[in-house]
Amino acid sequence: MSNKSALVISAHSADFVWRCGGAIALHASMGYDVTVVCLSYGERGESAKLWKQEGMTLEAVKSARQVEAENAAKALDVHDIKFFDLGDYPLEMDREAKFKLVDVIRAVQPSFMLSHSTYDPYNTDHMYATQVALECRMVAQGWGHNPGEKVLGAPQLYLFEPHQTEQMGWKPDTFLDITPVWDKKRAAIECMQGQEHLWDYYTRVAENRANHFRRNSGGQAGGRKAEYAEGFQSIFPRTVDEL
Repeated sequence: MSNKSALVISAHSADFVWRCGGAIALHASMGYDVTVVCLSYGERGESAKLWKQEGMTLEAVKSARQVEAENAAKALDVHDIKFFDLGDYPLEMDREAKFKLVDVIRAVQPSFMLSHSTYDPYNTDHMYATQVALECRMVAQGWGHNPGEKVLGAPQLYLFEPHQTEQMGWKPDTFLDITPVWDKKRAAIECMQGQEHLWDYYTRVAENRANHFRRNSGGQAGGRKAEYAEGFQSIFPRTVDEL
């Protein structure tokens, strides 16, 4: 493993693609080892197209979702993707599952982490995943948890963009230019055959965030000409030596 790493905690197996696929591919190109943890496959709540097929079963849906996610991860140059298979609608984690995630966090030692918005009335699995991410981040920092292991430092947790931002209280304070890796993100998006209705939607989101990137990187004329971008909200203060 390189000395640069990042960790994505995704409630369902497609979330990481729509919401931070560009960040994954961009940082992979910079030498980061990016690990993705899919807490569930989204087999019950986010696989409507698959369930409309005659004779479909839960295990067949989960298998199809895993293949899609693995193909997308490959397109994004993900270092490692892990499937916890905890079930969705609702997503729930007991103490053992949380400690399993703590083990991953400590093993990865991420420079930064990515997960969902803290509030999502349309999909409570999403906000639950972030609650767990914060909880497990805290545990991973505790010297008394499995003494002798390397404890976690204080990586930033960035919240990626939810589906309806105006309903989620999500306020981006960071925009990332993903233009150099857009082709990889779009290829990953197209791996999600079960949710084809979202392909163009998230393309438009990336184009709109590029407009915000340009506006906030020195003005429309003076800023870098980003064509595609992703927005994030940071949880923790960032420390700087100069502004």
